[in-house]
Amino acid sequence: MRVDKAKKKKRKWLRITGITLLVLLIGIGAYVFTIYKSLTNAVDTMHQPISREISDKRTDKVNFGNQEPFSALLLGVDQREGDKGRSDTIIVLTVNPELKSVKMLSIPRDTRTEIIGRGTQDKINHAYAFGNEEMSMATVENFLDIPIDYYIKVNMEGFQDIVEAVGGITVNNAISFTQDGHQFKEGQLDLNGKEALSFVRMRKNDPQGDFGRQERQRQVIRGVLNKGASFNSLTRFDDIFGALGKNVRTNMTFDEMMDIQKNYKEARHNIDQLQLKGKGDNINGIYYQIISDEEKQPVIAELKEHLEL
Repeated sequence: MRVDKAKKKKRKWLRITGITLLVLLIGIGAYVFTIYKSLTNAVDTMHQPISREISDKRTDKVNFGNQEPFSALLLGVDQREGDKGRSDTIIVLTVNPELKSVKMLSIPRDTRTEIIGRGTQDKINHAYAFGNEEMSMATVENFLDIPIDYYIKVNMEGFQDIVEAVGGITVNNAISFTQDGHQFKEGQLDLNGKEALSFVRMRKNDPQGDFGRQERQRQVIRGVLNKGASFNSLTRFDDIFGALGKNVRTNMTFDEMMDIQKNYKEARHNIDQLQLKGKGDNINGIYYQIISDEEKQPVIAELKEHLEL
């Protein structure tokens, strides 16, 4: 009798355990489906293809399955209602999965160069105002003599939504300053969305001018990447995808994003920051940043090596 009772009790616990596991599996499955659905909806909104299939500086399209290095142009655009805006943030990213590293190059917005498609010399950030993402990509390709495979455009007016969605970011501030009523002390800072936007916009009171702002831009981007990739962000996925869908546009497809996440994710832990400075000059009453070939060539060589060209 005692043996029968023990067997019944054991079967009862096995049944309860089985039901509990089934409920958990159903719950996890529903959660994963919800994440997947939110992600695909966001990517559908973000996806904005361009007319060209491949850069003129490549013979074949990048194969993510073979883990080939690729490049992307990050454009931060101050885009307000009724105003197309200019790309005041111009950052080139090259990603090498074998080296597990990213090169991040900031290009000064006032850099004087040929605007491809117009045949004129102008500030590099005017390329977006003249011809959107495609003219920006072509102009940067010509300036650096490397292929630009993808673009990622971020509306800086809505950038604070992205920072808020990941739960804020942490940066290391080099100088103490005030911007838009926010006080930024020197050292490590935790920033919310509004603070992060003010943090990257200050340049007039920076001894390094636009170069100091570029460094803060790179820090904020790294902060978003690190927080967005953390496990804690899974609980905020709806906010994150919503903010991305509203404020980011890219020619990457959903499948390409999934391949990058799968095969390239370790590269984000090793980001090497590059910079071009040049010198300021006034031409016909307009201020430009002049970057010589001597300064560009070492940077171009480093990017080409990273892209395995």
